[in-house]
Amino acid sequence: MFAVRRISKGIKIPLHATYSTNSKLIEVTHDNQTGIATISMANPPVNSLNKDLLSALKTSLMDVQQKQCKGVILTSSLPMVFSAGLDIMEMYNRNEKQLTEFWQTLQDTWLTLYGLEIPVAAAINGASPAGGCLLALSTEYRVIVEGKHTIGLNETQLGIVAPTWFRSLYIETLGYRTAEIALLRGTLFNVKKALEIGLVDEIVPDKTSAISKCQDYIASFKNIPSKGRAKTKLDLRQHNLDWLKENRELDLNTFLTLIQLPKVQAGLKLYIESLKQK
Repeated sequence: MFAVRRISKGIKIPLHATYSTNSKLIEVTHDNQTGIATISMANPPVNSLNKDLLSALKTSLMDVQQKQCKGVILTSSLPMVFSAGLDIMEMYNRNEKQLTEFWQTLQDTWLTLYGLEIPVAAAINGASPAGGCLLALSTEYRVIVEGKHTIGLNETQLGIVAPTWFRSLYIETLGYRTAEIALLRGTLFNVKKALEIGLVDEIVPDKTSAISKCQDYIASFKNIPSKGRAKTKLDLRQHNLDWLKENRELDLNTFLTLIQLPKVQAGLKLYIESLKQK
């Protein structure tokens, strides 16, 4: 674990301190000069969001807020992928107990990320479909790196449905009509289109620039009282947070009912086989 240590006069410490969680699926770097933490997902090959990665992400988010960091940047340690989304293997050929534990972990992690009081920005350095898009949407500011990668909620392409709380963020970000068509088609947007429709806020040439832009966003609140900023953020997001808190069981049961349908399981099997061929 890391901490901002009190030091004696004259002792030099590095500007960056790094640690990994016990799972080694998350890397956290703290910039002692800016007070900003960078959380990097590190689950090769594509940062699939399995239960362990989600749990490690939640722990890291809670930790940086507890340590009163000035803000946090969410990114990936992988060169071409932000996150490929929810791990299909967590949903294919699993018993109800395993499915329940996975979905509850996802719910908890999202509530933590979306409800984090400190400023949060995403440096999207690669592909970001489905659950990867959800993570990015849950931050306050999104900077994407140029490239052929795409971003969006493409659940319908896999024969599944984006949950209510996924869709709510999409609609609020893109506007109802754009989100409706995109959700129905399972559209994945290229980088330029994502900027055009407001799914991301900036396009930059490389990850270093993305991190820098995220730092700039967090630094823009330097003269804004943190308590007022945090209260405003939570007030703006409270309706989405409350919906999931009040409907956790309904959301879970909806997921369990859908994911266990024979047709859905068959579709997931075909998708897994297609990935193996690639």
